[in-house]
This record gives sequence, C-alpha cells and structure tokens, in this order.
Amino acid sequence: MKMKITTILLGLALLLCGNVNLQAQNGSNSKPKDMYEFGVSGGYLFVAGEIDPEFGYAYGLHLRKATDYLFSLRLDLMMGKANGMGKDGSDAWDFETNYTSAAVLGVFSLNSVRLDRPKKKVNLYAMIGGGVNFFEVLEYNTPGNIAGIPRTGSIASEVSPHATVGAGVSFRLSNKINVGFEHQSSGLFGNRSDLLDGLNKEGSQGSKSIAGDILNFTSLQMNFNLGNPASRSEPLYWGSLGEDIMKNIDDVKKRQDVALADTDQDGVIDAIDQEPNTPADVPVDTKGRTLDSDKDGVADYKDLEPYYPPRAGERVNEDGVVINPIAAPGGGVTEERVQEMIDEALSQYGLTEPKNNVAEWFLPMIHFGTDNYTVKYSDYGTLASLARMLKANPDMRLVITGFTDKTGPEAYNSNLSYQRADAVAKHLMNQHGIGRSRLVLQYKGQQDALVPSTSSYMNRRVEFRVASPTDVEMDRPTGLKPGNSDGY
Repeated sequence: MKMKITTILLGLALLLCGNVNLQAQNGSNSKPKDMYEFGVSGGYLFVAGEIDPEFGYAYGLHLRKATDYLFSLRLDLMMGKANGMGKDGSDAWDFETNYTSAAVLGVFSLNSVRLDRPKKKVNLYAMIGGGVNFFEVLEYNTPGNIAGIPRTGSIASEVSPHATVGAGVSFRLSNKINVGFEHQSSGLFGNRSDLLDGLNKEGSQGSKSIAGDILNFTSLQMNFNLGNPASRSEPLYWGSLGEDIMKNIDDVKKRQDVALADTDQDGVIDAIDQEPNTPADVPVDTKGRTLDSDKDGVADYKDLEPYYPPRAGERVNEDGVVINPIAAPGGGVTEERVQEMIDEALSQYGLTEPKNNVAEWFLPMIHFGTDNYTVKYSDYGTLASLARMLKANPDMRLVITGFTDKTGPEAYNSNLSYQRADAVAKHLMNQHGIGRSRLVLQYKGQQDALVPSTSSYMNRRVEFRVASPTDVEMDRPTGLKPGNSDGY
C-alpha cells in the first residue's frame, strides 16, 4: 500500500513540474522566474467523529510552486496516528487509527493585491483540493452491548479519495526561509467515509453514512525556498502585483533615459552622437561632431575666423587665422574672393544653385545661455567674419533672426528672441561699423526648434541669412522684459 502512495506522489510531482516547464517554454515574460518552496510540518492529528478525540500526531512534507502572485499549486504528503476515547460519557469506547495521504491543493494568497508594498512579511492564504489516502483502524473497543458490533476489532487499510480545505499564515524570516501555522480538514468519500474512528453513525461497520468523520491536522511548518537567489526571485506569493508593475515602470524609465541621454549636452542624443564628449557649449552638426565650417583644421569654437577658409598656399595658426595671406590687388577682400568663398561653402554642402546667387549661402549661427542674450566672447570671431563679408559686399543686407528654447511663456520668449537678435545687431554696429540699415531684425520665439528637447542649448540661437529684396524688419514686441534686458 505504501508503494502505491509513493507512485501516486511521484506522478503528481511530475505533473506539477511539467506544467511549470511548459510555461517557461512558452517564453512568458509577464512575471519573473521564482523559487519552489519545500516544507516540513508536524502537529496535532485528530478525528471529529462519534468518539471523543485524544492526542494524535502527524508529520508532513510539501512542494509548492506559484503560478502568479495570487495562486500556487502545492503537493502534500502526510502521515500520522489518531486516537480517541469516550462516547456518551463512557470511557469504554476507544480507537487507534494510522492515516497516510497524498493531495494536490490550490493555494490562494489573500494579501497579494497591495500595489504599495513590493514585499510582504506575512502571507495569509486559503487552500482547497483533494487526493487519495489510506487508513487502518488498528484497534477499536466498544462496550459490547451493540448488536452486530464485535467488542474489539480492527478495520483493514484501503485506498479512498478525499477532499481537503484549509487556511494558514506564514512569516518571512529571510529570502530563503519562512515559518507557518496551518490547519487542514479532510472528508472522505465512499462507504468508508465514517469509519476513521471505527464506528459509524448507524452504529455498525461497513455502511455508508450521511456525514462522515472529518480528519483534522493542525501543524507548525518550516519552509525553505529552493533555487538560486541570483537568478530566481522569492516565490511570487511573497511579492505583490505592485512589485511587477513598479519594476516594469522603472525598466521603461531606464530605457527612456538611455535612449534620450545626451552626455555632453550638445543637443544630439548619445545614440547618434559621433563625438559624445564635445566640450560644453561647442557648436556641433546634426551628428554631434564639432563644427569646422571653413575646413581649416581648427574647430569653430577655437577659430577666430571660423568662416574664412584659407586659399591654396595660405596657412592658419592655432586660432584659425591666416598667417600668410595672399594679398588681392588694391588690398582687402575682392569680390572674386567673396564669390570664391561662397562657391567653396556651396560645394561643401552639395548645393547646385547658380554661383552668383548668395541668398542661399550657408551662414553660421551663434548660441546663448538660458534666459540670456549677451553675446559670448567665443562668438566674436564668428561675428567678425560676418562683418568682413558685409564690408566686402556693400550692397548686401543681412537678416538676423532670434530664437529661444521651449521653456517659459510664449510672449516672454518672443521678447527674448528679439533681444538676442538686437544684441547681435548692436555688436555688428558698435564693434565693426556696420550700418543699421543693412541689418534686418526678425524673431520667432520658440518656433522652429532644432531639437525636440524643451530646454536644448541648440534652440537658444541667432541665425543669419542674406536678405532678399522682400525681407522686412519685424516690429519690436511688447511685454515683460526677459533675462538681463536693459530695454522695456
């Protein structure tokens, strides 16, 4: 008989493990891989029947695996002995019964729905299931005055099905160990359902009763989590739905932070930045590379003449200034040299416009600090190059357009973008003698952002282009004065 119980137990274990492996093969990522729980228990075993129970004992083993945060499957094996004495005030009734069972239980965690607690210290649960058992009444004694019932006797063992319900509470000691207190009640099916104490309600052995004996097992448990903590979490019933939700939210935030990271703060995210360590506030192209507009080998932020490419035979120093200029007839920069510079700029950007059309010539831009319109010293060289171009082309007008980032109110940003354009115009007038009539001021506030980021350095800029006959200056905006304005 014990061999039968062992065979049944192994079969149920294989069924349980097979179900878990099938879930793993399906590749579900909705929950983490967690450990199994192996438990040992011992406690009080008694029969609620016709004869008053006395002290009995039992011990058990179980293997438990969570399917999710609320439900788990448990395989139980229990063995013990129950005793009883006394009936209707008489001590003449007694029995002694051996009991062995195997069962599969569905266990429901009752406190796993909290979203604000990632881990629990106490786990409340209820369970229901069924299995098979065999019991053997080793000896029973009766007063001997009941017709058809021997005064003493025994009932041979036989396999019977049963149903079990129960509840318990366990306390987490560590990520590997917990202790618990639990009670189970089992009712048998069939003709033997009322014979656990050797006597049925009709007063004879072997007949089927309406309500059978109930076997009860109250136990203390010591439970161990099986698995490598480095690769598996604690059983899911020690966690909560909130733990998985918060973990997924954190993962999304981390991926977003990585995807949008801009380590050098140049306005180009690291994912496409080909120079992720450029110095602060250095102009870069759309791939994050330090700009060298005149291709003289000196980066724009170091070049005092960043838009003055050297001609054949000319050399530049570490500041990007030509040290052996080839003089043009009559001195200064000739119209041919300006046209040559334009052609070189157009060829670098693959443009095919007519060579005498300077309206689409690529001109530089300069950048500003947050809520600020003071021209930086590092941009003086850029503005000097623009002034040189204007002086070489006395009929040319220049459109100066201010922009801001997307922080702050729109009206405020319109004022700030105007003040940036105005500050550049004043610099060209005061430092280089450019006439005010040749400068066309425009502003766009936070419109036409170069970078989607709300506060990107790349959006705080002033752009330049050669004015067309139809370009007119925009009226000065009204409203609050921005940043370090000395205006209105």
